Amino acid sequence: MRRGVAVAAALLLAGGGAVPVAAALDDGRPARPAAETSERGTLVSLEPVVSFDRAAVTRWLAGKEMATGTVRYGVTSYRLTYRTRDAYGRPTTATGLFTLPTGGDRRLGLVSDTHGTMVHRDYAPSVGDDFGRIPSFLYAAAGKAVAAPDYLGLGEGPGAHPYMDTASSVTASLDMLRAARQAAHRLHRPLTGDVYATGFSQGGQVAMALGKALERGADRHFRLKALAPVSGPYDLSGEEVPALFDGRVNDTSGLVYTSYFLVAQNRLRPLYKNPAEAFRAPYADVVEALYDGNHTEEDIVTSLPASVKELLTPAFYERMRHPTGALKEALAANDDACAWKPDVPVRLYAGEADTDVPIANARSCARQLGGAPVLDQGKVDHFGSFKKAAPKIAGWLGSL
Repeated sequence: MRRGVAVAAALLLAGGGAVPVAAALDDGRPARPAAETSERGTLVSLEPVVSFDRAAVTRWLAGKEMATGTVRYGVTSYRLTYRTRDAYGRPTTATGLFTLPTGGDRRLGLVSDTHGTMVHRDYAPSVGDDFGRIPSFLYAAAGKAVAAPDYLGLGEGPGAHPYMDTASSVTASLDMLRAARQAAHRLHRPLTGDVYATGFSQGGQVAMALGKALERGADRHFRLKALAPVSGPYDLSGEEVPALFDGRVNDTSGLVYTSYFLVAQNRLRPLYKNPAEAFRAPYADVVEALYDGNHTEEDIVTSLPASVKELLTPAFYERMRHPTGALKEALAANDDACAWKPDVPVRLYAGEADTDVPIANARSCARQLGGAPVLDQGKVDHFGSFKKAAPKIAGWLGSL
């Protein structure tokens, strides 16, 4: 075991902190200190997070009520900090969780797992020891490396999260793949270059858009091999936003998604000049501060009214129902994730009883893709669609 890898392993056992890559993961080649590099995807530091043997990861997944039939190995996870670009194109950093199986092939295929809507930065996969890590552990335990970006502004990345800005989420996800490739090389578990893109909810949409970028040659080191997104809001204009007003989306989820979207998008383009134009009093005074990455969903729900109709001013409520101008542009900018014809196997997973992201989103995406299969997970809710789909995805990806 070389010195750098030995240091990283020792830190894992001791619970040590992040270490600059050039100092702690030296594989014998000359390396510039991370501070001297600014390229997108440059690995800045790697922090060992957790290591489970096969029995332990099986227990952990079972404790989250996940099927464990595909578990073959233990897992070891690291928090990666890497260089990327923010939603304005400026240099920044982001973090993500990189997970390896403790056995299996020396050269590994890489799963890109992109997570669903998160309001608190500590929910993100590299920080929160809960739902965000389930797919990483599940897919790694089945024998693949897994790169799970926190996205911009979540985890330990600076700034606020640009929620539902597909372009910057794809940038952060692609750069996470690049950072994972560097980390895998230095940990002597090199990657094959094959990428299997999956994700849940917001991450389902990001996975589709990332797959589109990869198949169009975004990085010569990676080859898209398969797509398996779950319950993504692929069609905001045609399905998701209309569902807010026809009863297909439940009031609580609609409230969070709508307020989060408007606040985050207004930071990128002027949807309103003053919060009072969009939000009723007294909510106009508090809603933007709730989405600073430091508030929980409980904080948000208890600080806002029960529904979108009670939150928005009458004029903006009607504007949401019939978008024009900058609002229409913001929705349209996030509606083209499925506007392509993949040359790889695709499976779209969704739940018939999902009242967060109705299954019509998946059916719309399938039509755009030219007839991809929609695998209906039955009468299950939003999380239930993921719970049923993820173990099936792990088995399917292992068969490819």
